Amino acid sequence: MWSQTEITLEPRPRGLHLITREVADALADLGAVETGLLHVFLQHTSAGLTLTENASPEVRTDLDGWLDAIAPEASDWEHSLEGPDDMPAHAKSSLLGTSLTLPVRGGELALGTWQGICLAEHRDRGGARSLVLTLHGE
Repeated sequence: MWSQTEITLEPRPRGLHLITREVADALADLGAVETGLLHVFLQHTSAGLTLTENASPEVRTDLDGWLDAIAPEASDWEHSLEGPDDMPAHAKSSLLGTSLTLPVRGGELALGTWQGICLAEHRDRGGARSLVLTLHGE
């Protein structure tokens, strides 16, 4: 069985945001999949996806700070037409990536106890973000 859906996430401020529930809730066929895979693809180049700690918000705050240190706004970026947060956002997106492939088992995402899907919003005003969710399994 294959199914695909697109969801649009509400705009969020800069930072890492748990979206596991929004993703799972959008998958009408998830409960019917005993064994499979979910591919999550973010259709943007200034945000990213990561799988990380879902309990302690400090982890997400620290990761965001670490990304800011790696790709600071106060740098000599050539691409600056869209504002000082744009090129650092592209760099951070390239580091994290824009897709995740996750196991599905027993009609649920087979994540670890402390794992959650996070949208990493790298722009001050990134706007709504679109995800393509492709579910495959039996």
